[in-house]
Amino acid sequence: MSGHTTPPAPREGAAPPVRKPNWKMIGPGMVVAATGVGAGDLVSTLIAGSKFGHTLLWAAVVGCVVKIALAEATGRWHLATGRTIFDGWRTLGAWTTVYFAVYVVIWGFVYGATAMSSSALPLAALFPDVMPLKVWAIITGLIGLAFVWTNRYAVVEKIMMAFVGVMFVVVVYVALRVAPDLPRALAGLVPVLPSGSIVYTLGLVGGVGGTITMAAYGYWINAKGWTDSGWMKMMRLDNRVAYVTTGVFVVAMLIVGAELLHASQTALASGDQGLLDLDRILEDRFGAFTAKLFLIGFFAASFSSLVGVWHGVSLMFADFVERLRAVRGQDATAGVAPLARGEQERSWPFRGYLLWLTFPPMALLWLDKPFGLVIAYGVLGAFFMPFLAATLLWLLNTSRTPREWRNGRLSNALLAASCVLFVVLCVQELRDLPW
Repeated sequence: MSGHTTPPAPREGAAPPVRKPNWKMIGPGMVVAATGVGAGDLVSTLIAGSKFGHTLLWAAVVGCVVKIALAEATGRWHLATGRTIFDGWRTLGAWTTVYFAVYVVIWGFVYGATAMSSSALPLAALFPDVMPLKVWAIITGLIGLAFVWTNRYAVVEKIMMAFVGVMFVVVVYVALRVAPDLPRALAGLVPVLPSGSIVYTLGLVGGVGGTITMAAYGYWINAKGWTDSGWMKMMRLDNRVAYVTTGVFVVAMLIVGAELLHASQTALASGDQGLLDLDRILEDRFGAFTAKLFLIGFFAASFSSLVGVWHGVSLMFADFVERLRAVRGQDATAGVAPLARGEQERSWPFRGYLLWLTFPPMALLWLDKPFGLVIAYGVLGAFFMPFLAATLLWLLNTSRTPREWRNGRLSNALLAASCVLFVVLCVQELRDLPW
């Protein structure tokens, strides 16, 4: 593994052939979007709708644009340079390696328990009294492990596309079922900040669909077989379709919160339990069929996040380990040839991190999260999105990227705005931690 040759940082010579965008090839964007939208995002969007009605609809649209810009920048780096995002981070200094190493270990430990619990909740509600919630959680974790361990990206993409379809159909169906007031909803596209809404607005813009999996997008496009700048137009189509779909999904959830909860001033429980509250409200108003359908959508959102993280972040960790092994004694600015397609998914770092995401977190299902671990997880997690936005600005405006693929004014403006947004969100998250 460590004997790979070192390519030049920017690609030289003749440009690769430009591939014509093809709607049938869309996939990696849907994977990253489905992974980034979990149960917690559904709850936060519902609560925003329940508190402020349709007023913050514009924030969901802005959030969609921000995510398109971030994912496009990540994909552009991979395709324009032939190097992974971690390879790029490493050129910025050893501090990026230290940060990522600490982050990916602690984050994976806590997230593993969170993802398993979140996927178990709708199953326990769909099949009450069958088995305890913790057992459902362990089963979902083991199924996710077995699925990712035994399959390659192509199969992961297919199952994630199916999850996206279920999520989209269910949430849009529920939004139509609550009979939205369209003129009032469309009025929410005008930017307004009601009193007390700033935290919810920032959450809608920056929180929904924004996690470490955005950095995994480049790995997924490489796993798809898109490995050079000839795929740039295809990547951009894939990315835009995915996040427009996510935007519709978020708008639908906001409408449900506004129409079903805002008028009646109904409050939801915090965390994933809030979705079970909504299930009961839907059953009372529309009957058991709609309620059960919603629980299926809840499971699709939760379990797709689990599968996406199990695969995408394990790919990132495998690349991280490979880079550390391969570059000992080399210039930090030199590139390292990526592993052959599919090779990372069979590597011991990939499978080792899969096991780390699955088995150690099971201990947290029986214990309250240790205080120090909660703080460390919150701090490291809060810093990740500003870290991603800032480093992409750095990488895509320097000689590390071929000149024709460096940021233009629009990309710089969107990435700079997202960087500021995520810094503000970071400060807010740090203030909310139980210090």
